[in-house]
Amino acid sequence: MAKKKKAGLWRYLKEAFAFRWNLLFLGGAAAGALLSGHGDILLPLVAAGELTYLAGLSSLPRFQAAIDAKAAAEGRSSQAQLGTGGGAEKARKKIGDVLSHLNHHARARFQSLHSRCHEMRRIADGVSGTAGRDDGIDLRAPALDRLLWVFLRLLFSQQALQRFLDATDEAAIKRQLAELEAKKKAAETKGNDRIVRSLIDSITTAELRLENYQKAENNADFVNVELDRIEGKIQALTEMAVSNQDPDYISSQVDAVADGMAQTEDALRELDHITGLSDEMEGPPPILETDLTEVIEG
Repeated sequence: MAKKKKAGLWRYLKEAFAFRWNLLFLGGAAAGALLSGHGDILLPLVAAGELTYLAGLSSLPRFQAAIDAKAAAEGRSSQAQLGTGGGAEKARKKIGDVLSHLNHHARARFQSLHSRCHEMRRIADGVSGTAGRDDGIDLRAPALDRLLWVFLRLLFSQQALQRFLDATDEAAIKRQLAELEAKKKAAETKGNDRIVRSLIDSITTAELRLENYQKAENNADFVNVELDRIEGKIQALTEMAVSNQDPDYISSQVDAVADGMAQTEDALRELDHITGLSDEMEGPPPILETDLTEVIEG
């Protein structure tokens, strides 16, 4: 099971020291020691008491858990603030560009999956009683954005591959290849070397066309299977947030699925020359938190 990232000892000590009642007590005790005329004796005692307090409070598991949650919430807030800059605008434009080039069926399929993620998160928060709170079940992990981004790119690749296959007649290529082979044999019988060399070149070209078509067909089959697989994974992960209320377990499952995407992402990079879609961004865009209707209309 993946563990939550700890805030660290220095953060625990800092938060314990900055606690307002501690500051009031420490300030009062120090002032009292100075005013007593025995500061050389009392101030070291105040310091020793403060160190004992800091060591004791910062070692309490409940205190550490509270500070860990606070640090995690601050991290999410920082990411959201960074998301308002040019990087987020570029990401939104990228998502909008891909969606705008999808046909109605593909776009509706993605929007349906995106909406389901939001619905499952809302239900999960309602079940756990953490709706609107920072300690709710977090389905905004970059790993889930990565899955959604791969799914969206696969939809784009599926459409491009299908367009290529529809525009290419495999049967016609095979007929042409058979005709060229027959002409080559006839030319060889007559001993016409110039025609034979020309026909060999034409045959090579036809074979390359046929090979390219078959490769595209195999790629299309792979993309179709991957779309169904990833769609099922995303649905299972989001539904898991409702049936299993352990955020660490859910996070570990999302990360594990995302880490297993290497083969699919390699295949997508190979398809870039067909689709014309290249992933120039560092990491997936924040798809789950993006208003798809807004980016499409924008």
